[in-house]
Amino acid sequence: MEERQRALLIGVNINKQANFEETFEELKNLAIACELEVVGQIEQNLKSINIGHYIGSGKIEEVNDLINETEADVLIFNNELSPTQLRNLEKALEPIIMDRTSLILEIFANRAKTREAKLQVELARLRYMLPRLIGLNQDLGRQSGGVGTKNRGVGEKKIELDRRKIEEKIHDLNKELELIGNVRETQRKKRNKVGLPTVALVGYTNTGKSTLMNSMVELYQKSASKKVFEKDMLFATLDTSVRNITLPDSKVFLLSDTVGFVSKLPHDLIKAFRSTLKEVRDADLLLHVVDFSNPNYEQQIEVTDETLKQIGARAIPTIYVYNKVDLTTMDAPYNTDETVYISAKKKIGLEELIQLISKKIFKHIECKMLIPYEQGSIVSYFNEYANVKSVSYESYGTLLTVECRESDYTRYKQFTYNE
Repeated sequence: MEERQRALLIGVNINKQANFEETFEELKNLAIACELEVVGQIEQNLKSINIGHYIGSGKIEEVNDLINETEADVLIFNNELSPTQLRNLEKALEPIIMDRTSLILEIFANRAKTREAKLQVELARLRYMLPRLIGLNQDLGRQSGGVGTKNRGVGEKKIELDRRKIEEKIHDLNKELELIGNVRETQRKKRNKVGLPTVALVGYTNTGKSTLMNSMVELYQKSASKKVFEKDMLFATLDTSVRNITLPDSKVFLLSDTVGFVSKLPHDLIKAFRSTLKEVRDADLLLHVVDFSNPNYEQQIEVTDETLKQIGARAIPTIYVYNKVDLTTMDAPYNTDETVYISAKKKIGLEELIQLISKKIFKHIECKMLIPYEQGSIVSYFNEYANVKSVSYESYGTLLTVECRESDYTRYKQFTYNE
């Protein structure tokens, strides 16, 4: 069995941040997910991040002492390091230097299974590397025997990449991902033509989204081959999976499982996974899965809501699914119009969840909408996905009388016409 690299965690608490301990604990879990052995940690309270070294200059000596004491191979910083900070720290300290972003990228690289996921992670990694090449005249490459941005470690494979080559590679990856995205979009349009409502599972990483999907597949599809990968670890799912769910009353909807979120999720990763996350943006309903047994679940809800806002999915109707109640003292099942408490693993509360989903996605609303002429694509959308009962052409746009899904009404309600 290969010996794991030893990691020290280093964090700066700016002005006594309320959630600092939670993010630091999460950094530890991320390191463990990257198969590192955490052997110590150093925290420092500052009014602002040190521009040159991230930590105060006097803290460098303390870090060096702890490196000697613990024989650490890797130093992991709890925020993204600037190119200047990274270079200065590499000069001052011997072990491999990583920051939160490079650690998450490493985990994603290890988890990626499909061609699309691998390309998305590689694209994000190169975007992260690009500004960190300035002023550096050294070999940089994907390591096969270690982690981190330095080219040290057992079995590492050095690939010479200068700035121009990285930019060319980014261009090539974007083109290939665009082609894959076009195929995904074609599949999505085919599903939309069938007229089936779409429900997307979203939430913090490791809240039980894949477990919930598998439990619903078991109950309503009876096909074990349709199950998705699930495991109690961070970022177990990177690839979007879509399954048909047929209910006892013969109503059908599509359920998609998506990548989990985490605090300070690198922007380049969100950008690289944009085609995958389009499944979320195009959904009729979101199931925001929450690990109710986690003491920090409220903060995780905030992080997920903020990420949904970043990708343009915050306005989509949402049911908050409080999962893992079997690990709490909460009595379940229990639900309101917007929330449901369940245990996906124990299959507690799934019927109540299905009833809530049905109420949301199979409800149609009749209304009138005045669509500006310059937004004719919305008229085309209603013609394809709603029951258009009448059309008239007014001074300011096309007036439609439509019977549409509640989710479509919510999405376009700014065009509602009141006589």
